[in-house]
Amino acid sequence: MKINNILSMSGGKDSCSTALLAVAQEVDFEMVSADTGHEHPETYEYLDYLESWFGKPIRRVKADFSEQIARKRRKLIAGELPGWTDAARDRALQVLYPTGIPFLDLCMWKGRFPSSQARFCTQFLKTEPIIEQVFLPLLDANEIIWSWQGVRRDESHARRYAKEFEEVGGGLFNYRPLVRWNADRVFEAHRYMGLKPNPLYKQGMGRVGCMPCVNSNKAELQAIALRFPDEVARVREWERLVSEASRRQSSTFFTATNDALHTSTDLVDYKTHGIDRMIEWSGTARGGRQFDLIAASADPESCKSAYGLCE
Repeated sequence: MKINNILSMSGGKDSCSTALLAVAQEVDFEMVSADTGHEHPETYEYLDYLESWFGKPIRRVKADFSEQIARKRRKLIAGELPGWTDAARDRALQVLYPTGIPFLDLCMWKGRFPSSQARFCTQFLKTEPIIEQVFLPLLDANEIIWSWQGVRRDESHARRYAKEFEEVGGGLFNYRPLVRWNADRVFEAHRYMGLKPNPLYKQGMGRVGCMPCVNSNKAELQAIALRFPDEVARVREWERLVSEASRRQSSTFFTATNDALHTSTDLVDYKTHGIDRMIEWSGTARGGRQFDLIAASADPESCKSAYGLCE
């Protein structure tokens, strides 16, 4: 049986180091990237750089939620969705059409944004498109797949027990060669092999998979506000569209209860508790109540890295 080494490439530090390890081991591998439509333009440019550096193409796949959105429209029109008022239904039908942007279409179908507690974005935008469009045709042809994944145990609590090798079944195996690595070792691999890291790591980003990620921390939000106002404006418009497509008519990109100024008596609305409020909070000092003058005066063009890449 043919063995296919397929590497999931996000353009982030871990997937890049996984590819570098495959090169060092002289493994013949293919790269695939799931386009969420929510990456920063510099990440898309970086993927082009990676194709040139590795000397092989990166296959791009995208999720499509046209059928799910069409089904939701039909159920709304037929009055088959419980809890919807006539006004909410009419507003939703005005905006509920596929945009071709996977992240946005997913959220309009769901009527909400993903969160740290309901992180359905990875499953629908990355895992399933790669399985359906890349893995299944090979498995159906009785070929073997080694799925190379850039996963480290120290990334998060959820990944602390990640297995290095895992048999999924049906000819599919997961391989995570970096599970014991830390971030310093990841960037050392970049330096040793002469691969430039994603430039967003020198612009205050701790993660580069989405812009912004629903798990972005305060420092990352602050950097995004200073450097990438267009990304903030995009999310602001997405909040409006997803809110109009939802039953409650309000959905915020970041969970409102994570807002340091949120109280249990607040009437949460995307206009008052949306991305702009969180960006405002990111410009405050610890405690979220006093404006941070030092952060506000920072040069948006200067190098800033959570990983010491500016030294």
